[in-house]
Amino acid sequence: MLLRDLRSSRRGLTSAEAQRRLVQYGRNELQRRGGLRWPGELARQFTHPLALLLWLATALLWIVGSQVVAAAVLLIIVLNAAFAFVQEVEAERAVEALAKYLPLRAKAVRDGSPREVDAAELVPGDIVVIAEGDRVAADIRLLAGAVEVDMAALTGESVPALRSASMLDVDVPVLAAHDLVFSGTNCTGGEAHGVVYATGAHTELGRIAALSERVEQELSPLERQVRRVAWLIAAVSVALVLAFIPLGTLGAHLSLVNSLVFAAGLLAGMVPEGLLPVITLALAVAVRALASSYGALVKRLSAVETLGSTDVICTDKTGTLTENRMHPTAVWTAAGQVDLDAGRREPDSAVRALGRVAAACNNARLSDGEQPSGDPTEVALLEAAHEVGVNTEVAEREAMRRWQFHFDPELKLMSTIDVHDGGLAVHAKGAPEALVPLCTSWLDERGSEAPLDAAERSRITGQVDRFASDGLRVLALAQRALPAGKRPPHRRGDAERELCFVGLVAMLDPPRAGVAEAVAHCRTAGIRIIVITGDHPKTAAAIARRVGITGEHPAVVSAELHDVELDSLLRGEPEVIFARASPEAKLHVANALREQGHVVAMTGDGVNDAPALRRADIGVAMGRSGTDVAREAATMVLTDDNFASIVAAVRAGRRIYDNVRKFIIYIFAHATPETVPFLVFALSGGAIPLPLTILQILAFDVGSETLPALALSREPAEPGIMQRAPRPRAEGVIRPPMLLRAWLFLGLVVAVLQLGGFFYVLVKAGWHPGAAVDPGRPLHHAYQQATTMAFLGMVAGQIGTAFAVRTQSASLRSVGVLSNPYLLAAIAGEIVLVAVFVYAPPLQALLGTAPLPPEDLLLLIAFPVVVWGADELRKYFLRRNRPVDEGAGRGG
Repeated sequence: MLLRDLRSSRRGLTSAEAQRRLVQYGRNELQRRGGLRWPGELARQFTHPLALLLWLATALLWIVGSQVVAAAVLLIIVLNAAFAFVQEVEAERAVEALAKYLPLRAKAVRDGSPREVDAAELVPGDIVVIAEGDRVAADIRLLAGAVEVDMAALTGESVPALRSASMLDVDVPVLAAHDLVFSGTNCTGGEAHGVVYATGAHTELGRIAALSERVEQELSPLERQVRRVAWLIAAVSVALVLAFIPLGTLGAHLSLVNSLVFAAGLLAGMVPEGLLPVITLALAVAVRALASSYGALVKRLSAVETLGSTDVICTDKTGTLTENRMHPTAVWTAAGQVDLDAGRREPDSAVRALGRVAAACNNARLSDGEQPSGDPTEVALLEAAHEVGVNTEVAEREAMRRWQFHFDPELKLMSTIDVHDGGLAVHAKGAPEALVPLCTSWLDERGSEAPLDAAERSRITGQVDRFASDGLRVLALAQRALPAGKRPPHRRGDAERELCFVGLVAMLDPPRAGVAEAVAHCRTAGIRIIVITGDHPKTAAAIARRVGITGEHPAVVSAELHDVELDSLLRGEPEVIFARASPEAKLHVANALREQGHVVAMTGDGVNDAPALRRADIGVAMGRSGTDVAREAATMVLTDDNFASIVAAVRAGRRIYDNVRKFIIYIFAHATPETVPFLVFALSGGAIPLPLTILQILAFDVGSETLPALALSREPAEPGIMQRAPRPRAEGVIRPPMLLRAWLFLGLVVAVLQLGGFFYVLVKAGWHPGAAVDPGRPLHHAYQQATTMAFLGMVAGQIGTAFAVRTQSASLRSVGVLSNPYLLAAIAGEIVLVAVFVYAPPLQALLGTAPLPPEDLLLLIAFPVVVWGADELRKYFLRRNRPVDEGAGRGG
């Protein structure tokens, strides 16, 4: 039927027909949709609310003829945009990484004979040959034969799946159909012929690529909150400008030019020009620290802060919680169970016989000092044989082997004929449900062969079920001595009959080292963990129980749920496992959690994880075992594949979040001492000259203020930072109490000190209100010294602010005045930079600064102490009225 629909036959297509279809269907490749994205990303940096305010200030300055100052503001806009763009731009290469899953060559039947062709030239209707070791090049329906395929990248299933032309399914999910194999999967055993029915973007791999492209990455919580506050600042700034322009022209009798200068200065003062670059630099420092210390590569800077607010981690199982390799845990014979993890002991005769069969019926290699090689299941069987004291050397095994029946994925059996005790014996292994029915006897408790009756069969089946309920994969082993003097059987059916059951081997894909401890840390930190895997429900539940994610009775879901059912489940069940999950199911879970207000981290390593990794607030991929697709789609890549690194990253994220609050208060505190001088100028009707120039404000915002702000981002983590619950998604990083502290307390204290220094220098020089200070007038030099004093007073006040914001309510003594060496170095650098601003002749001419006499400079020493002391008094009264512990007191 399918061959007819595809207008093909078992002889394949002709070369001419294949070329015609190649034109019709296109090449078997995954292509990126859409055009270049970077122009839009760059444009977004120029249209940020803070940037828009600076554009307005630039326009006002240009109108009044201050082209030099306007050019300086424009330079700030460009530098901020370029810096943010370079730091944040992310190469979107998920689809290109998906393309790497397509093989370069494939074997197709063309013109009636098999030949190798370019995999990109496969078309629907092609007949292809799939053999062990091949990577499947397109979606194919099998016509003959059977193969085992590793579908872990598509489904998350850790065990190879059987696909056979004789196993037809109806009304089952596409990925579960037993007669289909899919593009990007690997053939691990067997041989089959099939017809291509989908290529390129129409394959399951292409569907996942389309899902990844449709998922839009949203702004992180930090980005959204900074943008929200930026709009708030913009609204307040514009309102002040609109209110004070008429006040200056009508009430204070300023000229229109002076009113516009005032408006531009007010905008420059209100806009925290250094906020975006400082946040970006702080996050960049955290990114480097995570990469060097914990092997966590963060591709998006804001993801560091997002990790700190994560309250749900959705994790894959295979390759993430587990090592994605089989490890033998126990063997079982009629004499009972032997736990291999308990250490080697002297085996009884039945266990030794089991080890002999496991070593003989095997093609893997396990040599001392060498890396094991071969099928993971066979390697695990060799390890079990080694643990029970059986020789596993390849040379001895090959010397004894006389015949082999390869593993048949349809029969689920493999057997060999080997020399044993001077004669020949059949050694067989396979799935218990396939091998046990072929057995007519078993080795009893004494190691003697005895009839296998219904009771013993029931006992074996019960043990298989118990192993399976623990999430273990089970293989059965059997043997049969062949009659002496007769030719050994060369037909499979003659060899694999009347077998003697020897025992069972249970294997586990073991949890990664440190995962259980990491899970315990997550529980302490109030982070919920949800397992979402394509693996078997019992296997997933067993692993989740082993590492402490769930208790004995979690809610295990293996069916697709409607949105209402999914929402109810996630709200009502604290311990949830999603098994047999499709890429769409992972997306639905991520969406449901986000709609409930959670900040979601999604871990994964397979192709099937890519859409969910992009949709989550932060996608975490495994660097070693993970696919290129997952690494490209994720926001963070763990280079050591260590789940425990997520906990370290969460801790770093929480510390960064606290420190971001600290330097936000520090940066926002400058708004008051920068705007108050312009208000004094406007309200005095110009009788009091501008205490600060716009260029001095810009020099402070982008130059001297930046180093201490960055140093505050290096504050050590608070005690108990991982014992507190994650902050709610709706809680802003910038809260009203922070703004009140910055603008109306710390900023006001600095403004009073700053203006005091300004008037002190002017009055000492003989100035009175209304006296001219223009260039060429006698008081002009004194005016330059006074603005320099105001500028230095603001710098000195902000040094005190830097020490004050290190704690919220606790005394600075409790955390150590000198405990942040980065801050001390930054303040020293700031002082050097300010000295250059004041004493370097080119910068004197640009900024309007002038050297101050030593006695005036001595006054500045007291400014930081006054600011810090005033805030210490505020904290003292807070502690008296609302006692807090020292850990809580260190929040920014």
